[in-house]
Amino acid sequence: MMFIYNITSKVDHAVLDEWLQWQKEIYIPGAMETGFFYEHRFYQLLEHDDEDGKTFVVQFLAKSRNDCDKYLQSIAPFLNKKSFEKWGDYVVYFQTLLQNVD
Repeated sequence: MMFIYNITSKVDHAVLDEWLQWQKEIYIPGAMETGFFYEHRFYQLLEHDDEDGKTFVVQFLAKSRNDCDKYLQSIAPFLNKKSFEKWGDYVVYFQTLLQNVD
């Protein structure tokens, strides 16, 4: 069984390059260092209206629902607050929790 913490973000063109660097150098490594996830994936949505900005998906893979829940309760609120303080309305995102279906 695999669980995926999925974050979809719409990023304004004005901060795109800086946001991408921040994701790669700070946000993703920080989430991975918690030990709750064993792998991550980072995607850009294609064939999507990007007039207002580009859309990206970051997925963190966990071995258990418990690992996801612990992350969402203890770490995610802090990182979400930091993200909003840094990017404000330049980045709009939503989060989902997924489970693989065999």
